[in-house]
Amino acid sequence: MAEFKETPVTESDRELVSFVVGHTDRWRDHRDTNFLPTWDEYERIYYGIWSDQDKTRDSERSRLVSPAMRQAVENKCSEIMEATTGRGTYFDIDDDFSDAEKADVELTKRQLHEDLKKDKALSVWKEVNRNAEIFGTGIAEILIKEKTEYAPATRPMPGQEVAAIGVEEKKRVSVPAKSIHPRNFLIDPNSESVEDGLGVAIDEYVNLFKIVEGIEQGIYRKVNIQPEYVDTNLEPEQLSTSFKDDKVRVLRYYGLVPREYLEQLENEGAEVADLFPEDSPGDMYSDLVEAIVVIANGTQLLKAERSPYMMKDRPVVAYRPETVPGRFWGVGTIQKGYNMQKAIDAQYRSHLDSLALTTAPMMAADATRLPRGASYKVQPGKTLLVNGNPNEVLFPFKFGNTDPANNATAQEFERMLLQATGTLDSAALTQSAAAGGQGGMGMSLAMSSIVKKNKQALINFQDDFLVPFIKKTAYRYMQFDPENYPSRDFKFIVSSSLGMVAREYEQQQFIGLLQTLGPQSPIVPLVLKSIVQSSSLDNREELATALQQMSQPDPQQQQLQMQQAQVQLELVQSQAAALQGQAQESQANAQESQAKAQKALVEAELMPEKVKTDLVRTISANLPADSSEKEFERRARIAELILKEREIMSKEKMVDKQMKMQ
Repeated sequence: MAEFKETPVTESDRELVSFVVGHTDRWRDHRDTNFLPTWDEYERIYYGIWSDQDKTRDSERSRLVSPAMRQAVENKCSEIMEATTGRGTYFDIDDDFSDAEKADVELTKRQLHEDLKKDKALSVWKEVNRNAEIFGTGIAEILIKEKTEYAPATRPMPGQEVAAIGVEEKKRVSVPAKSIHPRNFLIDPNSESVEDGLGVAIDEYVNLFKIVEGIEQGIYRKVNIQPEYVDTNLEPEQLSTSFKDDKVRVLRYYGLVPREYLEQLENEGAEVADLFPEDSPGDMYSDLVEAIVVIANGTQLLKAERSPYMMKDRPVVAYRPETVPGRFWGVGTIQKGYNMQKAIDAQYRSHLDSLALTTAPMMAADATRLPRGASYKVQPGKTLLVNGNPNEVLFPFKFGNTDPANNATAQEFERMLLQATGTLDSAALTQSAAAGGQGGMGMSLAMSSIVKKNKQALINFQDDFLVPFIKKTAYRYMQFDPENYPSRDFKFIVSSSLGMVAREYEQQQFIGLLQTLGPQSPIVPLVLKSIVQSSSLDNREELATALQQMSQPDPQQQQLQMQQAQVQLELVQSQAAALQGQAQESQANAQESQAKAQKALVEAELMPEKVKTDLVRTISANLPADSSEKEFERRARIAELILKEREIMSKEKMVDKQMKMQ
């Protein structure tokens, strides 16, 4: 067996350890003084753990912890997670408009979704969200590992008709996340976020075999590591006794350190001129580089290197439901409703303490008339021995009556707690809906403020945690797994939706809209599709697709309708042609009648001249040879009268024809 050679410790190593440990110790003192006691109490409230420190008065005997705060926290967490992950798609990628190939973006999105599911990112998000609502801040650390996946497989054997059954090994780059308890997280008190401070650190106990495994794999330096357990505050749970064996206290620091402290980077680049006097405060913080430093048991340096990440970011993401200007630590649900929770606990405990005095039987006795050594505990069927009349020696009594208004007062405190935390109580919501009448106005008023508050928390979760988490995860895959993830500047968009409460509220609005529309309205399929898409059904995509297909016409029916429309069009065209022929025939007849009328008019105009001619011919033809001139004149006057009569008759006929034509 090869001899173990420990990595020699240099002066730079000692200075680096002193720099990191010195800063983190001060950060820890500031955090423990201002936040650790309240965090411990918040945790006890959430888990329903009673402690002597939580007494509201010295005479308090009941240890009841009301579950009202736990209900508020779980309602808030479920709303955020349902709105973020309820649809199954956590995010989307927005590609460049000028990019002609859209398939690469879709493949990257699917691959990242698959890897996040393999690394169980969803469970980490839930735990971070819960810690944020309890302690005010949820933290997650992004790690990088190379995992070996095993899958059953069969391979044909050459030259034989049988196949070999075995297991195939496949290595893949894994970027899992780990939820960090606020007790184990340290940050520069002067910073408001993970990225803008001097650094952040994770201080926790790690199993000894993990450190040994890292040394064997070359991840850590070769040091003579020893188990050590000195601080119980680093445990994620408050237990009466903690397991102390085979644990190593590990401090993982992500932040800025002086370049000169990193031994492997001392001689890189040009020498930097000193801008500050030696050993001055400014000199300590000059020429800083982003680094990763891992220290065991407060003294042993396991790892020190410049940040290997291409984006020079820190592998830590934090979420705060409500931020406080000027500080990193946020405000959670328990802090908002802390006073009401204490009032509820005090009310219920006083009620139970009162019941102990008013319901348990108590006896007053004359001590001078009782036998010595006798037990006077009251219990069914027991015989009490007394010296004298029992009615005179023993007297049952109780301390007043328990006030029945205690429970009503506690319920009022619960309502105020839900109001302070902005969460939903199903019983109160039902009462509000009933008070609003049949129109649903009470339900709308009860849910509108809750929906708005949930949207505000959802925006914080997206901007502060989800988008940075997905970006940092994608960047690490691009750097360490370039075959599956092309290195491109993607824009990640969170695919969030409404939470459960807001979704139910929206569906009620859609249902109310359906009641006002008729079944034949063209808007009904769109409303039904919106109801299905906003539901939490597992097969909502199938239902939406079926509704989409139902809204589209049947091809055969559509073809039949087109044929019927064509036949109808041809019928209309034939009828129009027939009507046009009849119109043309009527027009021809009208023209013929008009021509005949014009002919008649012309003939009527020529008739007087013809009559005159005939009369002149007649007058001149019938005269005797010996007639005188007077006979001729007489005939001429008679002919003239006849002509005038006929002229009048002709004009009357012309007037009649003109009237008929009109």
